Amino acid sequence: MSLSVSIKGTGQGLVLSVPAGEWTEIRRAVVQAIDERADFFRSARLALQVDAHELGAAELGGLRDELARRDVGLWAVLSTSPITKSAAADLGLALELEKPDAPADEQPLDTLIDGEEAVLVIRTLHSGNVLRNPGHVIVMGDVNPGAEIAAGGNVIVWGRLRGVVHAGAGGDEAAVVCALDLAPTQLRIAGQIAVSPERRKYPGPEIARIRDGQLIAETWTDGRQR
Repeated sequence: MSLSVSIKGTGQGLVLSVPAGEWTEIRRAVVQAIDERADFFRSARLALQVDAHELGAAELGGLRDELARRDVGLWAVLSTSPITKSAAADLGLALELEKPDAPADEQPLDTLIDGEEAVLVIRTLHSGNVLRNPGHVIVMGDVNPGAEIAAGGNVIVWGRLRGVVHAGAGGDEAAVVCALDLAPTQLRIAGQIAVSPERRKYPGPEIARIRDGQLIAETWTDGRQR
């Protein structure tokens, strides 16, 4: 039976959690998941959540090298096994994620409205910045030429979008890209790709989506166009 892995975005990179099973099958599932979403994972910083799996330096090092050949950097191994922790430490890998400081009186969000996972970035992305998330990505700022966004879901930019953007990176053709000024160097949704059109004299908010098998852009008003 085919094994599946789960992926979560954090401020420190991606966390990939592996299922129970034999390590050879797990390793195959990890590599397959990355190969299936090569654009999404390219240049990614990856932490591996293995829980109680007992892994040696040879097993972890072999996976690290295989990921490196795919331009994916394994930087941390998260485990409850002393054997795995020792092997990871010998390879120079981190054993835990850094925990951001939180106010002592911080309370969990209580809401009856269902939501979806998203990353919110409140700053301009400059050339060389790469932002990847398996959920949605929201940027309150500009995305300059040379910056890159890859999201498993939607991409919303409250500013000028000039860089490279890939929404629906896992194959979701219902994903959209929205921006107050939509002029990316390259625009992708799922498997559809387009280059930036000529600059408009009076740019305005637009939404890009796949319709009838074609990637199109149209005026973004209240977000309810279908």
